[in-house]
Amino acid sequence: MILQFCGLSGSGKTTIATAVQHLLQQHGITCEVVDGDIYRKSICANLGFSKADRNENIRRLAAVASVLSLDNIITIISAINPYEDVRHEIKARYSDVKTVYIECSLNVLLQRDTKKLYRRAMLPFNHPDRVNNLTGVNDIFEMPQNPDLILKTDQETIDVSAKKLFDFILSELK
Repeated sequence: MILQFCGLSGSGKTTIATAVQHLLQQHGITCEVVDGDIYRKSICANLGFSKADRNENIRRLAAVASVLSLDNIITIISAINPYEDVRHEIKARYSDVKTVYIECSLNVLLQRDTKKLYRRAMLPFNHPDRVNNLTGVNDIFEMPQNPDLILKTDQETIDVSAKKLFDFILSELK
């Protein structure tokens, strides 16, 4: 099974993925997290943040996930994954792909600002530290039309979200 996450920066994607990985391992189920931030430093290091590059990033992450899933490893792609068309492409290309929307309001994300990206996206246009392509602020994020699961991290704790995802995975494995 491949779980492709989608959600804005700071919404809790990696935190939830890691928590679920630990829960699954406690139950003897192998799980790997394919983290977009980590892979941006290696096999995706040559990609920028245009729509084409973001889509290629997701395609590469999904290719890694597909190899792992062939060995019956549940794989979580933890990435912003902002475009509906590439999410559909991944579901069509690989078997047993589920889309999980990690939903969090922009107001909460502005308060969290774990990577200080939102603050930088709000800087004046000519500021040298301004982030000009932050998904959900000054770059597009397409909400998934029919996700298999929605986790609302602005309304529930990480533990609650992780448990919901864990239960979802177990129900899909039956």
